Amino acid sequence: MRPVPIRIRAMDPKLISKVMREMGRKGGKKGGKKGAKVRMESLTPERRSEIARKAARARWAKFKKIGKSPSNMHSPN
Repeated sequence: MRPVPIRIRAMDPKLISKVMREMGRKGGKKGGKKGAKVRMESLTPERRSEIARKAARARWAKFKKIGKSPSNMHSPN
């Protein structure tokens, strides 16, 4: 069996924008918030701790690279 070629027609950018906006209204706002909460609930405390530790290491590595520490990050130089 040969695949059937698909024709892609140029769509009006305004129509695409409208469709994407509606998609965001319907699921975008609920999905992200709900997904993160469900994910955190499904993780063990040890796994959450690992994730937090990894994030902290990444933050400190970034600050060491630029020569600052997170504690004085917001103070004016």
